[in-house]
Amino acid sequence: MLFHPPKNPVELKVRHLNEAQKQRREDLMEATQGKAALKAFKKTMAKKAKQALKAKSKKQKKNTDNASQVFVLDFEGDIKATAVKHLREEISTLISTANKGDEVIVRLESGGGLVHGYGLAAAQLVRLKDAGLKLTVCVDKVAASGGYMMACVADNVVAAPFAIIGSIGVVSQLPNFHKWLKNHDVDYEMFTAGDYKRTVTVFGENDAEDRAKYQEELEQTHELFKHFVNTYRPELDVAKVATGEHWYGEDALKLNLIDSLQTSDSYILERMEDNEVYALHSRQKPTLAEKLGLAQTAEATLSMAVDKLPDALARFESNSRLNILK
Repeated sequence: MLFHPPKNPVELKVRHLNEAQKQRREDLMEATQGKAALKAFKKTMAKKAKQALKAKSKKQKKNTDNASQVFVLDFEGDIKATAVKHLREEISTLISTANKGDEVIVRLESGGGLVHGYGLAAAQLVRLKDAGLKLTVCVDKVAASGGYMMACVADNVVAAPFAIIGSIGVVSQLPNFHKWLKNHDVDYEMFTAGDYKRTVTVFGENDAEDRAKYQEELEQTHELFKHFVNTYRPELDVAKVATGEHWYGEDALKLNLIDSLQTSDSYILERMEDNEVYALHSRQKPTLAEKLGLAQTAEATLSMAVDKLPDALARFESNSRLNILK
């Protein structure tokens, strides 16, 4: 059986942040102070770099625990946590190449979403810790619900003063069209095997037993969420914070939801003083058509939509019942 590689595989780009920062600084100095000042600055920096290299060598001989390399990943979370597709690739690469004690910084932004999606994303971060890597999560805007499920795994959670943190709860909502169908003389039939294969539905009539069972499922998910948070942040009073509320950074610090107040930019600059810092970014390699900017014709787009319509309708009711971490 022949192996056919994917048409657009994932490609990884690595950026040396120390070098990028150095180049920006030199460009600004040349523009504002002239070439003579830049030349003097480069000479001074070369001397400092030589001294830093000697100091680093001495530290390594003493077997210090300071990480020699720091890696930066980004996670922009949507409701389905689709960014986990690239996160898992980046983490697999790091686990196979980084040294124990190296640090991984994840710049995380997410307001939460589907339980299974964020559960998988959090499990990816656990892999880093299991591999002996130090994990820091930086939150500049929001790490709520499923986003906080990911953040709480870290050894160190850093958040900006007005970042939104917490929202340890579960929500599920769905419309019900039963009365509308009944008023229009439309019958709705559903066949299941198993008492609880389906409880509340979008089109059927929901009774008290259906709602009670569904609420039980939500409570069970909430308990699992709380247990997960407590496992990775045992110093946190989970009962106090697992109310579904969220807090801004300063209040989150008082509640032990985070460890310090700082922007990701500030934290990374600090790490760059004594470490080599690399940013990893993976993406789906574009196809030739995408590179050329060729778009599908309206006819092809319409045809695709029509083909997918039956499957979309079949999934509608099932997807509307998925629990969301909020």
